[in-house]
Amino acid sequence: MRRRLPLALAAGLLGFLGTHAIAWAAGAVEGNVQKQGLNIAAIAMFFLFVLGTLFITYRAAASSKSAADFYAAGGGITGFQNGLAIAGDYMSAASFLGISGLVFASGFDGLIYSIGFLVGWPVVLFLIAERLRNLGKFTFADVASFRLDQTQIRILSATGTLVVVAFYLIAQMVGAGKLIQLLFGLDYLYAVVIVGALMIVYVAFGGMKATTWVQIIKACLLLGGATFMAFMVMLHFGFSPEAMFAEAVRVHPRGEAIMAPGQMVADPISAISLGLALMFGTAGLPHILMRFFTVSDAKAARKSVFYATGLIAYFYILTFIIGFGAITFLMVDPGYYQTAADGTFNRITGLLGGTNMAAVHLANAVGGSLFLGFISAVAFATILAVVAGLTLAGASAVSHDLYAEVFSRGRASERREVNISKAAAVVIGIVAIVLGYVFENQNVAFMVGLAFAVAASCNFPVLLMSTMWKGCTTRGAMWGGFLGLVSAVAMVVLSKAVWVQTLGHPRALFPYDNPALFSMTIAFLGIYVISRLDNSQRARREIAAYDAQYVRSETGIGAASAHIH
Repeated sequence: MRRRLPLALAAGLLGFLGTHAIAWAAGAVEGNVQKQGLNIAAIAMFFLFVLGTLFITYRAAASSKSAADFYAAGGGITGFQNGLAIAGDYMSAASFLGISGLVFASGFDGLIYSIGFLVGWPVVLFLIAERLRNLGKFTFADVASFRLDQTQIRILSATGTLVVVAFYLIAQMVGAGKLIQLLFGLDYLYAVVIVGALMIVYVAFGGMKATTWVQIIKACLLLGGATFMAFMVMLHFGFSPEAMFAEAVRVHPRGEAIMAPGQMVADPISAISLGLALMFGTAGLPHILMRFFTVSDAKAARKSVFYATGLIAYFYILTFIIGFGAITFLMVDPGYYQTAADGTFNRITGLLGGTNMAAVHLANAVGGSLFLGFISAVAFATILAVVAGLTLAGASAVSHDLYAEVFSRGRASERREVNISKAAAVVIGIVAIVLGYVFENQNVAFMVGLAFAVAASCNFPVLLMSTMWKGCTTRGAMWGGFLGLVSAVAMVVLSKAVWVQTLGHPRALFPYDNPALFSMTIAFLGIYVISRLDNSQRARREIAAYDAQYVRSETGIGAASAHIH
């Protein structure tokens, strides 16, 4: 009976969509949400993907017998498969919709996110991946608390995980809501609810196995679709980047300014702060760090990062072409815009669905309604795969780090722990729906930048210092991590993006949109200073235990027997 539940939920959801989509679409067209009527090809591919992934979830639910299966797919994912899954997890709505939208609106400046997201991967490869796999079990809190106090560090790590997941989920939910709003003509709220419901089904029933295979399939589809889109754009210009850029400069309202930096990031401090967040935030993202526990050993973890880095780098080159291609194809066509009463259209903000939908509209321009359907389904797959990974990371923090290790002191049964995780997935899904609705008009790449800032200010410093510095103590990690987390969140809330644009106050209390330069510094200084001042007996024991941790992190000796097999 339990195995039939995902399919029953799927059938109910599909029936709901099928009976209501046409009626909602009619009203949406009147409101200029879609360029044309209902896109049957897009809806067919959307349903096909949903049914396919629900079938994967059904199979995964049938084979997930233990907590190891649910959290880490039993450690049976190969290096190449995990590399594809990491790429699928990382190439999110922020990457595909947000960055192409930023390039469409700002030109060259949109590249700062592409480069920032990419350069974090060498940090993961050389500092994090191997040590994480050798020291951990299910979550990165296992690593941070290896020689430090379990209760305190797990509470801090779980809190940092949930905050990062919340910020990251906002971006994905906004992208998904806008996409379904454009595709089906649904009200934005209904669109966000649908995404949240599917996300809950994937995680609560399929666990890491279902999430991994959804991410692998989505990575292949997204890379294929983006490659074709970029190819068609370059074909239009005779494979001459110079011709594409010249046309973009000609039709963009900002003219030659789109080929120079400084339009989006106004000053050096903002640029450095954003760069630090994107570079080091990658190494603190809980849904990415969890992926290293799905492979069999540290060698496979290294291979995962190697494959993922190549795939992600290739993809970001494509987003740059797609962004400039959208300028050349869409800026001159009023059919893609919501026109004003006097018949004019704003070439940037007037785009149907907002600038986040630039890539989706470009798909229609270069490949017609059939390719639009494919890209829409792929974009939706992109979002579902990422929100599933995020939800699983958040649910694992609640069930494994907080419930099993802190409240139950390691005495909870596996079945009970997994059930708590599934319940947490439902709660996180509901929270994601609410946050996605509240932050409807934020650019999705920007919202992910905030998630990276928190990850770089709390998770990364604690993880790095606990594994790389012998003098790190529990007291230092707690104070430093807590100060980094609180300062990052406070600065985000007081910045212009939230304090002014979202909450409606007249002016920002913190002058920079990204706090990482300040909050990271606070975190690392806090860990170092408090650890140096800590002369307790526990601190001396923790420092003495570093050598054993170092040997295991570098060699993996003892990791195999302690791992999830």
